[in-house]
Amino acid sequence: MASGKVYLIGAGPGDPGLLTLKGQQYLADADVVIYDYLANPVLLGHARADAEKIYVGKVRGHHHLPQEETNALLAEKAAAGLQVVRLKGGDPYIFGRGGEEAAYLKERNIPFEVVPGVTAGFAAAAYAGIPLTHRDVTTSLALLTGHERPERKLSSLDWEKLATGLGTLIFYMGMANLKTISAELIRHGRDPQTPVAIVQWATLPRQRTLVGTLESIVADVAREGLEPPAVIIIGEVVNYREELRWYDNLPLFGKRFLITRPRAQAASFVQLLQQQGAETICIPTIEIVPPKDLAPFDDALRQLAGFDSLVLTSANAVSAFFQRLKENQLDLRSLAGVQIVAVGPKTAEAIEAYGLAPDLVPQNYRAEGVVEELLAQGVAGKRILYPHAEIARQLIVTDLTRAGAEVCAPIAYRTVIPQGKADMIRHLLAAGELDAICFSSSSTFDHLLAMLGDELKQLQGRAEFFSIGPLTSASIRKHDFEVALEPEQATLDALVAAMVDYYKQK
Repeated sequence: MASGKVYLIGAGPGDPGLLTLKGQQYLADADVVIYDYLANPVLLGHARADAEKIYVGKVRGHHHLPQEETNALLAEKAAAGLQVVRLKGGDPYIFGRGGEEAAYLKERNIPFEVVPGVTAGFAAAAYAGIPLTHRDVTTSLALLTGHERPERKLSSLDWEKLATGLGTLIFYMGMANLKTISAELIRHGRDPQTPVAIVQWATLPRQRTLVGTLESIVADVAREGLEPPAVIIIGEVVNYREELRWYDNLPLFGKRFLITRPRAQAASFVQLLQQQGAETICIPTIEIVPPKDLAPFDDALRQLAGFDSLVLTSANAVSAFFQRLKENQLDLRSLAGVQIVAVGPKTAEAIEAYGLAPDLVPQNYRAEGVVEELLAQGVAGKRILYPHAEIARQLIVTDLTRAGAEVCAPIAYRTVIPQGKADMIRHLLAAGELDAICFSSSSTFDHLLAMLGDELKQLQGRAEFFSIGPLTSASIRKHDFEVALEPEQATLDALVAAMVDYYKQK
């Protein structure tokens, strides 16, 4: 039996982008993922589809699985020869009981590795605009837990040293004891007017930051209704927040969007949205697979020298074309003398990634634009290769054929509905946790409708629908759903810019 191993991985404080590259790689290779309450469930998207996923979350007052059973579960899975990831919020060794889990594994000779994570206190301060140290204010800080073992009360802390001997204090899990923390620090000499920041749901678009003083903070929290999870930051450094805050000033801060395009193609879109402060959840409603019969496509590729133009209308078509070119033991030399047409800038970028520059990119980033530009050149007697999706408009084929061209249009790829995604989307919609769903093609909407059926109509109004362009909008409206936003140009950059403007005006 292969040797099993446990990886104790810090998932970071919430923002999925703060997971380390090493943690992401181990997560992708894991046979079993055991995760807790503060590990962003979006991170599970890095795991293999066939990996076993076990929730052992802990919320104050309720343990989904007692710590002793979690320890035993880790050992059991690893002893069975499996690669086990224990995904923990923040850093495993900072108030995360990772040390206890590691010790349990060590006692049983179970191999383990620890992958550090961004701890919540550091991340909360950074995302709230608070430098934990500053040479003009303080060069010392302390990390403390406000929730220890029952037999170790907060009163056992050396409050006098904490109050007068250290600059910045960061309390984890201290909301239930905030009154005691404030009172003890004041009683032992800390100025009642010392600034305090409470950062709730740090690094996520739902983040809230409340600033007060040691004297006022208990009443401030009660007034605003802040609850855990939250980090308490105490010290003069809190005064820098108004000057240095950046995250909660971003235009899409606090917004959560569902991205329905395949994960590999969603990266640039996600990056654009996150740069504007949005939270993105990638749950593809389409999966790109090869056509059922590759023979027509392969036959066309072996005759590339006989074509005048190659028309590519999506990044998927680009990927499929160059993949089959390689499978047929052909290379870029086969395209010598062939005009390469890209439907728009994103398709052009995909082509350029293979070392080629498109000869033609129309001003109108749609099939109509391709047809218009080619007709202007004259296509009579020309042979045109147009590899496309199984479900695609026939405009290019019909209009160019009518003008005298010979159009070879093999199916290059098809889209299918991914398995196991419907429940997660259903939950997000039912819980009202989405501001909008972003559709980048008609297929992304059509497949979502197929996945949820009548439930999508019942959940209408729980999230707005944003469309990349008129064709996608037409597919949405055909089923009596409302399109809240459509940019002037059918590009992801234009869609993000339109989203920023949309929320500025609301």
